[in-house]
Amino acid sequence: MAGLEIVTYPDPILLSEAQSVPRVTRRVRRLARDVLETMHAASGMGLAAPQVGVRQRVIVVDVGESPITLVNPEITAAEGEQVGLEGCLSLPDLVGEVRRAEWVEVAHI
Repeated sequence: MAGLEIVTYPDPILLSEAQSVPRVTRRVRRLARDVLETMHAASGMGLAAPQVGVRQRVIVVDVGESPITLVNPEITAAEGEQVGLEGCLSLPDLVGEVRRAEWVEVAHI
């Protein structure tokens, strides 16, 4: 599955709700590895399974220390605020200011 195609807007999967993952299986681990490889190949910092056409709540993030995989992530706490320029692999050639929390706590399986 490595080298997945990144879905771009206006593909309807990007607007649909992703499904919870009931348990982490070998298939889910493989999906996460493939999403991470695809993200790195595209020089991204984060990518979610729906962005490669899979409606599951799996995301990968790599901001420089080491990659993080989150399955069924839920923000449980957030503090502060920051604004920065961001892009999105599913919205190529579009960059804009995005307001986000400065710190978040995330629960996942």
